[in-house]
Amino acid sequence: MKPSHKTLPDLLADGEKKRRKVLGDAHVDNAMTNAHPFNQPLQEIITTYGWGDIWTREGLSDKTRSLLNVALLTAMRQTNELKGHTRGAINNGCTPEEIREVIIHTCLYAGAPAALSAMKVVSATLQELDCIKE
Repeated sequence: MKPSHKTLPDLLADGEKKRRKVLGDAHVDNAMTNAHPFNQPLQEIITTYGWGDIWTREGLSDKTRSLLNVALLTAMRQTNELKGHTRGAINNGCTPEEIREVIIHTCLYAGAPAALSAMKVVSATLQELDCIKE
């Protein structure tokens, strides 16, 4: 796999495009609207390097990356980020059953409290998206 030779403006543009594809325009617009001079640099770094460089790499599909995010965010108990990445997982073709199984699998390695917290957030998000019933 060859290294990326994109310019920073290209990485930023590619990152915003990928971020919008995965998380949706509303999420990205909200993040950009709420950005101010203090936190704007962090938004640019995440978009440029996280989304523009890492998420656009070859080697893993967006679906696989989304399932990894669900597992990692579950293990780290990052439920605020998990809601958006659950939406992203659905946008990337993951099924509710695949997302559930990732949380169950993560329970074995990250613990029941982390999995229970994640399942609560993911279930509510999937209900909002009309992917599952109560």
